[in-house]
Amino acid sequence: MALIPKNPTNDRAAQRRVAQEQVFLREVDDALREDDAARLLRRYGLTVGLVIVAALAGLAGWLVWNNHVESEVGRKGEAFTIALDQVEAGRWDPAKASLDTIVAQGGAGYAASARLVEGDVALDRKKPDDAARIFNAVAADTSAPQPYRDLAPLRAVSAKFDTTPPKQVIDRLKTLAVPGGPWFGSAGELVAVADLKLGRKAEAGALFAAMAKDPGVPASLRRRADQLAAELGANPAQHATDAAPALAQ
Repeated sequence: MALIPKNPTNDRAAQRRVAQEQVFLREVDDALREDDAARLLRRYGLTVGLVIVAALAGLAGWLVWNNHVESEVGRKGEAFTIALDQVEAGRWDPAKASLDTIVAQGGAGYAASARLVEGDVALDRKKPDDAARIFNAVAADTSAPQPYRDLAPLRAVSAKFDTTPPKQVIDRLKTLAVPGGPWFGSAGELVAVADLKLGRKAEAGALFAAMAKDPGVPASLRRRADQLAAELGANPAQHATDAAPALAQ
């Protein structure tokens, strides 16, 4: 049976019709989409616009505030650096004026730092009473960050250690003279010396031994504590964990 040959002209015409129909369908679909978008925009355009404006305003406000905060931090940091330079140069009066300004305008952290520096300046100027008063004020300031409030009593006791009753030294610093604590070295040494003044050699030896074994204590202080523990008959390896119970007594 012979095959009927295809007509190339008819095939091309059919392909053109299919292509035209596809183009027409796409145009209709696009028109419908545009019409839907137009209806949505007419219905919700104001709301969408307000949301976009509010979002942009919020972003702009955040950028402005963030820039303001960074600027303020930079300004306060620069003012504190100037005050420290004045202290180092021995220009006490300008330094005090700068530090007082930081206390008034610098925020809790900068204010506490400035007052601690003022206390150190008072010590350098042989005014331990003034220094202790300043340090005690920082310790009592509930708005100051806790690390500053922990350091302040240590500085206050150090300022007047020779004239402070040993029992008062122990009571004031025993919460800081704890193995593993950030102030264990400095506070522990003062408490141990206060124990010696009270004749409590065993307690002092145990505390020095614990300091000698604590890796958080500065190396030079650990060596000194080890020597003192040995002189008091305390074995650092044996008494490293005895310090906290001794302080509680």
